[in-house]
Amino acid sequence: MSAQETRSDNSYFLFDNEIITQVDDQFFDQNSTDTIDTAIGRGEAIFFSTDEGEFVLRHYRRGGLPAKFLADQYFGLSRANSRAWREWHLLDELYRSGLPVPQPVAARVVSAGLLYRADLVMRRLQAQPVAEILLREPIDPEQWNQLGETISTFHQRGIYHADLNARNIMLGDDGRFYLIDFDRGEKRLSGGGWQQANLKRLRRSLDKFKASHAPFYFSDSDWQQLLIGYQPH
Repeated sequence: MSAQETRSDNSYFLFDNEIITQVDDQFFDQNSTDTIDTAIGRGEAIFFSTDEGEFVLRHYRRGGLPAKFLADQYFGLSRANSRAWREWHLLDELYRSGLPVPQPVAARVVSAGLLYRADLVMRRLQAQPVAEILLREPIDPEQWNQLGETISTFHQRGIYHADLNARNIMLGDDGRFYLIDFDRGEKRLSGGGWQQANLKRLRRSLDKFKASHAPFYFSDSDWQQLLIGYQPH
């Protein structure tokens, strides 16, 4: 078993000891000299490098109205039920089963009474968000077909992605599509219509990008190719 837990004062750590032998607060509090790059989403993702490789650090932040009051704080006393612990274990299971997701490296929960803050570190993918690619150039029909197959594979295994959008799908240098950001993701039963809701969320995301950016290389025919790939074969 590669998952190991440690504690230092109010900081609790979960990490893969096959990748790193120990973690502490400094591992999560990366300074500018360690930073390779950053990316802005709901929260800032920091890319950094160590002797063990290149990693991505994501600090959990709230979205919507709650962000005005508790920007990066969550209620909870159980580490096992924290956002970071749940996402780490889900990613670990998906990665080890061969699904195209980032490899989880470490998670941290910093407790403060009834509240906590959290972070997640993953191995960096050599990949770009689909949303950024489509701002520059089209994706060919075969790739849209492949993306549909990828999403279908997750759905057939009962994997729910809570925020399937064009930023959370990456096209790797290896030609594979990857899904990232499994915060609030979970395993579900096949019924209930959540798979179609996932697809509709992705379509709304692509349409929103197209309405607010020009050029943005996405069309109805691209979506049809995705749906063809999505259908079971």
